[in-house]
Amino acid sequence: MPDSGTVSAPAPAPAPALRGERRITPGLVVSLLGAALAVGLNLLVPALSPMLVAILIGAVLANLLPGGVPDVLAPGLAVSSRRLLRLGVVLLGLQLVLGDILALGWTVVVGVVAIVGGTIAVTLGLGRLLRIDRTQTLLIAAGFSICGAAAVAGMEGVLTKRKDEEAAAAVALVVVFGTLMIAVMPTLSAVLGLDPRTAGIWTGGSTHEVAQVVAAAGIIGPAALKVAVVVKLARVLMLAPVLGVVSWRQRSEAVDAGRTRPPLVPLFVAAFLVMVLVRSLGVVPESVLAVAKFGQSWLLAAAMFALGTSVHRAVLRRTGGRPVLLATLSTLVVIAIAGVVALSSH
Repeated sequence: MPDSGTVSAPAPAPAPALRGERRITPGLVVSLLGAALAVGLNLLVPALSPMLVAILIGAVLANLLPGGVPDVLAPGLAVSSRRLLRLGVVLLGLQLVLGDILALGWTVVVGVVAIVGGTIAVTLGLGRLLRIDRTQTLLIAAGFSICGAAAVAGMEGVLTKRKDEEAAAAVALVVVFGTLMIAVMPTLSAVLGLDPRTAGIWTGGSTHEVAQVVAAAGIIGPAALKVAVVVKLARVLMLAPVLGVVSWRQRSEAVDAGRTRPPLVPLFVAAFLVMVLVRSLGVVPESVLAVAKFGQSWLLAAAMFALGTSVHRAVLRRTGGRPVLLATLSTLVVIAIAGVVALSSH
């Protein structure tokens, strides 16, 4: 008979890695399911951007559930909004071919740099005048000058001080104003009687999301669409240097404040550039590019879903009217600068 005084040994605690996996699994699975729904809707209706659909699904979920998103999902959603978005940005590099961009001519290439740099500079200045938080201003500036939601997410990834609700609000503004551009740019091009190439450069240089560029330029015509997409991809390429500059500034400020320094160039930004070079060399088979594009859409949609869960009614109320005003002014700025570039490209 066993000794009644014997104390059984306690069961071993789960390994730390296993506990971490269990913590992130629920939110990660939910974000991937949300992305699957967004990507599925995109396959049915190609005009719908999976990123935009995903953030809307996340926002609807956050506002319909009593008490908001359950706390058990928070760790996994945080992983989605940070790590998955960085993987998605890396794969985005495989869409860019340097030869196609250089074929636009140096006037347009330099003009793209002016569009991105000028819009960011003016938006930052307007943000200071409007007394908007610097982080919120940077997120809006990135989204409206470079490539919409992906740029907002990429910028959030290099900022040392950030709030998910600020990124979510910036993405929501990109959705609203970018959608308006689908009607605005064809109308302006028709009123001014622009030729397809000029209209394409203007549309690609000013419209926020790649999907929105395709929709707007498609209304103008096939010739405009071809040019607009390449101009837009040239703006996407500016994501790497802009994030590098911001990361360098963050590093300098951390040194001055005695904080831990962030990396000089974030690893995902360097990987993005490597993917651009690999694609430009023409060594990646088409089948691999197709899989990578699908994976990129899924990863970025999962990240956008996670950000969307931060868009609660209370957050939108706290956002107030000043960021909306800044988004309006930033849109007007990018339209104006891109218009000058397009008209100067003859």
